[in-house]
Amino acid sequence: MARAGGITNAVNVGIAVQADWENREFISHISLNVRRLFDFLVQFEATTKSKLASLNEKLDLLERRLELLEVQVGTASANPALFNT
Repeated sequence: MARAGGITNAVNVGIAVQADWENREFISHISLNVRRLFDFLVQFEATTKSKLASLNEKLDLLERRLELLEVQVGTASANPALFNT
């Protein structure tokens, strides 16, 4: 009977080791995927900041052009004789 108990203990230990290995493998996959997601988000943030900065520069330029046009239209409205030929 002692022998049967030893086999049972060995089987239980083997099952526990297998379960532990599977848990560690699962945790490893989760950790890897979290790292990949983190890397993606960091890259996405950098790309987005760059694109937003570029758009901001373009909007600033358009705003300056619009202000210039508004001044020119205001001047033309105030002094229509300047544009009569």
